[in-house]
Amino acid sequence: MTLTSLDIPTHWQVITGAPCSGKTAVIDTLGRQGFRVVPETARAYIEQQLAEERSLSEIKANPLAFERHILMAKVRSELSLPKNERIFMDRAVPDSIAYYQIEGLDPAEPIRFSREVRYQTIFLMERLCFEKDDVRTEDEALAFRLETLLEESYASLGYAIIRVPVMSVRERVEFILDYLQFR
Repeated sequence: MTLTSLDIPTHWQVITGAPCSGKTAVIDTLGRQGFRVVPETARAYIEQQLAEERSLSEIKANPLAFERHILMAKVRSELSLPKNERIFMDRAVPDSIAYYQIEGLDPAEPIRFSREVRYQTIFLMERLCFEKDDVRTEDEALAFRLETLLEESYASLGYAIIRVPVMSVRERVEFILDYLQFR
């Protein structure tokens, strides 16, 4: 893919993958090591809504409204970040392409917003054993489908995807940091 005039290069590193792939554990570890990190927008929003005593089914009752809320929150967050600073992100705007597709929604809007910046590196965390929690609504089959759609979403935008194999959190963080040292 050729960069358009809207593609603004950044030093941002995206940590993406299916639910239960260890993204948050890696992001938390990077944060404790002093790196600037951006937590997952959807998880933060859902947890905040659950704290206000809304049920998960209420929060996600309107898939378009929910996905659009998450997309726009990611867009606003990314607009506020310095482009020249190394930042590790737990998901980024292009993740919304896959989530729109899972919900049967037209992904044109997240595709358009995904072309406004250029992430430096996309790390796709390979899936771990699936575990349910209070925020996850996906199951094993949907997690597998999401992993495929996430990889396709980033690839369709011209990104080379760096797959991070299943290993300990410490080893995954080392894998990512080692990769970035040689870049």
